[in-house]
Amino acid sequence: MLFFLISCFSFLLISKSFLKPNPNSKFYSKIWAFPCFSWVELHKIFKSLSRKRRIFLNSFQVPILFKNSFFSPNFETVEEKQGTSLLDLPDLPLDCILEKLSPSGLCTIAKVCRSLRDRGRNDHFWEKHMKQKWGAVIGDAAYREWECFIDSKREFLNFRTQRRRFQFFPSFLYFLRNKSEMRVKKCSLTVNSVMSCYVALETGEFWFPAQVFNREVQNGHVGFTLSCYDAHLSYDSTTDNFVARYPAHGRRIIEADIEWSRIRATTVNTRAQVLHISDCLDELKPNDHIEIQWRRNNEFPYGWWYGVVGHLESCNGNEFNCQCQIRDDVMLEFKQYSSGSKWRKIMISRKDHREEGNEADGFYGGIRKLYREEEIAKWKQIWPNCTLE
Repeated sequence: MLFFLISCFSFLLISKSFLKPNPNSKFYSKIWAFPCFSWVELHKIFKSLSRKRRIFLNSFQVPILFKNSFFSPNFETVEEKQGTSLLDLPDLPLDCILEKLSPSGLCTIAKVCRSLRDRGRNDHFWEKHMKQKWGAVIGDAAYREWECFIDSKREFLNFRTQRRRFQFFPSFLYFLRNKSEMRVKKCSLTVNSVMSCYVALETGEFWFPAQVFNREVQNGHVGFTLSCYDAHLSYDSTTDNFVARYPAHGRRIIEADIEWSRIRATTVNTRAQVLHISDCLDELKPNDHIEIQWRRNNEFPYGWWYGVVGHLESCNGNEFNCQCQIRDDVMLEFKQYSSGSKWRKIMISRKDHREEGNEADGFYGGIRKLYREEEIAKWKQIWPNCTLE
């Protein structure tokens, strides 16, 4: 088909050299049309194959000399209609239009032409949508994971390209191979963009690290109430929920139908299996809100549990006479449990804090103080309806 189009185009160029235009012709634009394939259709094909915005083929006026010849051409009048294109707008109005488009609208307009494709993929238009939908659940750890994700994807594409170079290809397949390599290079240039990250999240292709509140509580595991565990999540656009994979000892645990309200971005750079270094112990005082690491045994990952700083037993709770802040010991309270529960209180040391606990009650790790009201309000939203034992 390509060879046929090139031959036809060559014929047009040659015919222009011996066909002289008739200035007395009454037609605006005459185009020959054969019974099986009209020149109008060929004209449209060349227009669609053109990479420029507007390329009009010069139409030829047929001389009277060939009117009764064996060609028997059929004359058709074609009038080119001039109109205003979206690309005729200045850059500022065009950018204002693109800023109003939704993510699906930007993806659609990127399919129109090369110029709009480059504009539609600009990070400037996608950062707003990224922050609006994914800002609360995507943190620094997720972006680092995204970098590793695209690096592995690029290595896989490069491996496929290198493997093809050692295979035998006929001339036609060799041409297709070069075209494929060009597409790979183009893909690698745009894969690390805000649009690519947004699409990978929206389609569920990218499993990003985040934290899930009240892990598996809906499945009857009440012991995870007021906790937050690390997980890798994938978005399901059909249900507008998430699927989580929890790192655990032995087989990996999967939980589905996780709502947006139960997810937050990772708050620290510490991995779930590593003890968090506490840097807030010296400033802890009664009624401060904290999160503390806890795990069942040394083989399981840490989870973050919500609590508050309480008064020592030697303190009467009077804020004017309280000296709890200057003592070496700190009392932590978990008020979601009853006053007689063994999980209600725990004592830690400011100066020599390390992982504490046993196989029966679990192990307590690092402490993180909550400063922002948004974080405190998030814990209060998931507070249990009844006191736990």
